[in-house]
Parts: sequence; structure tokens; C-alpha cells
Amino acid sequence: MKIGLDARFYGSHQGGIGRYLEELVSALARLNEAKKHVFYLFLKDDVLKNFSPPAPNFIPVKANIAWYGATEQLILPQILKKVKLDLMHFPHWNVPLLYPGKYLLTIHDLLLLHYPSRRNSQLGPIKYAIKNLAFKKVLKNSITKAAHIISPSLYTKEDIVKNFNIPEEKISVINLGTSALNTTSDLNPNTLKKYGVTKPFLLYVGVAFPHKNLEGLVDAWKLFIEKYGNQHELVLVGKKNYFYDRLYEKKIKNKVKNIILTDYVPDNDLTEFYRQAKLYIFPSFYEGFGLPPLEALQFGLPVISSWSTCLPEILKNAAHFFDPHSPKAMAEAIALGLNDQNLRTKLLNESKKILPLYNWQTTAEKTLELYERFTVDN
Repeated sequence: MKIGLDARFYGSHQGGIGRYLEELVSALARLNEAKKHVFYLFLKDDVLKNFSPPAPNFIPVKANIAWYGATEQLILPQILKKVKLDLMHFPHWNVPLLYPGKYLLTIHDLLLLHYPSRRNSQLGPIKYAIKNLAFKKVLKNSITKAAHIISPSLYTKEDIVKNFNIPEEKISVINLGTSALNTTSDLNPNTLKKYGVTKPFLLYVGVAFPHKNLEGLVDAWKLFIEKYGNQHELVLVGKKNYFYDRLYEKKIKNKVKNIILTDYVPDNDLTEFYRQAKLYIFPSFYEGFGLPPLEALQFGLPVISSWSTCLPEILKNAAHFFDPHSPKAMAEAIALGLNDQNLRTKLLNESKKILPLYNWQTTAEKTLELYERFTVDN
């Protein structure tokens, strides 16, 4: 069987979807059952030039097409058509309207519906309104025409069913796995010095989109250091862009102390942040799954988290939850997470129970089962 995978988001530098693609491809390549198939990975030039196929049956194909634009709608279907695929897998909702082939679709979340604010965009009001309407049309078309949908959480599955009135049996919940970061190497304190980290620190890893609630986190951090002192630092690990710049200018600059913005951090250095942090915080208003807190748990790092959306489902009893709409509640959760040793021990004991549930090999096995189920003959 010839299976295509839209891998234009490939790589951890692209965020959550990039990590998903990278780990899924790697895990599929390790499955003996996958060797009877040929996988075509459609990649952009920036990834293609350094890409090494994980196995001989993984074929890279040039698809230097920007996300979300007109060329994606018009040119990408032509590129896919040339390969004559039995099945295509799109890891995001941006399926070209004119794509005629059979495909599986991964919907990580319905952020587009729940947070359609201009604060998520750099566009002007008119352009944003037009583009948002186009995106919603593409999203609805993608979900309606998909042979089957993969959701990383029960929360997202139920969200899709409710908003698009499709049968539950059209959606399979396949959890993501925890990333293969190095959890066993010796500590290297010098790694963090180059990022300006000089004190014990609290960690966040991810983007700065408004739904991530970093503005609320900064407000909570200000309350925390006013009440408990400035012995700690708050480190925000994420690629600097318009949203991080806006956060800095609006909320941090000359207003709040002891906050470090690192910019993009490669995996080798990221492991040091996880290994040396005192506490991980996840303040998000909305998530479809939530990989970073699971990565933190891999390193024995206690987690405090928002109680929003899927996070209690995914983290279960391995996190201490707080109301993300209350900076005061978040500040108190930070204090508990840092200072209550009984709570920290409890969270780490609970993490040992849930981590085996999130394995990329299991993700790949279940995904491959769907590939084989939804061939062109079915």
C-alpha cells in the first residue's frame, strides 16, 4: 500500500504538530508491520535538504508549499495526485478543498472555533475576517470528507462530534506519546548559563498564543514574587515571534522581574531545562492534548496545570490543578508546587502510573491499523 503523509510541518521546531509528525514517522519506521507499505513524506525545502529517511520504505517528496495559502489549495493536490496514493494522512485540518483522494485526518483541537480572536493573528480586521471564514470552510470540508478522523483525546473527539454533528464511530482516540528526550545524562549546569538562567526556576515550554494564557501566568508570577520573594526565576522556553514580542512589551518589560525568554531551544538543551527546573507550569485556557507537561513528568519534574479542557483527562492525578482565569489561584499553586514536599512526592508517584499510557509505539501501531483499514478498496 502507498501511504502519503503531509509532513510539511515536520520537526519539533514547528511546535506540537511538528513533534507529532517527527515521532509518528520514527515510530512507524520501527514497526515490522509497516515494512510492507511505502510511505511518501511530503516535505518543504527547509526540512527536505537535511532529511534522512528513517527506513528505505520512507520516500521524501518535495512539496515546498506554504501552509494555509492559495498554493496549498491549488498546487498541493497536483503534487499528491502524481504519486497515485492508496491513502493520504493529513495531520492537521488544512486539507485542500479540491483533494479527491481518500484520506485520514488528525484533528488535534478546535482552536479555530473556540479562539477566533484577532489577538491570534497579525492581520488587520478585514483580512482576518475573510481568512477566518475561509479557514472554517476548509475545516468543515476536511472533517466532512475524511474517511476517518484521529483525535488525541476524548475531549477533542466529543468537541468534534458536538460542533460538526458527525457520528462518534468516525473518530478514533489515539493518544500521543512522550518524546524520546534524553532523561539519563549527567546534569550540565553550564548549559543554562548561556540562556541567562542563574536561579532556581519554574518552567514553561511552548508557544505564546493567547490561548496559552502566558499573560495570566505573568500576572500570577508578579503576585508570587510580591508575596514570596524573588529567589526563583520563571523561564519561558519558546521560539521568539510576534506573540512572544507582544507578551514582553505588554506584560514583562520594566514591569515584572525574574522572567527569562529563551527563544528556540534545541532538544539537547531542552533536556537540561526539564532536568534542572523545580516545577513545570501549564496555564493554558485550551488544549487538545498537552505534550509539554508529559515531557516534564518524564524527568521527574512536578507539574501544576490549568484544569481546562482535556488536561485533567490526560494528566489525571499526576498534576496539581488550578483555575487559569485566576492569577491569585495560579500564584498559590506555584507556591504549593515549589514548597509542599508531600504534594511534590504525591505528584511524582502518580506520574509513574500514567506515563506508560503515552507511548509513540502504541500511537504508531494504532495509526497503522487505521491505514490498513481504510485502503482504497474499503
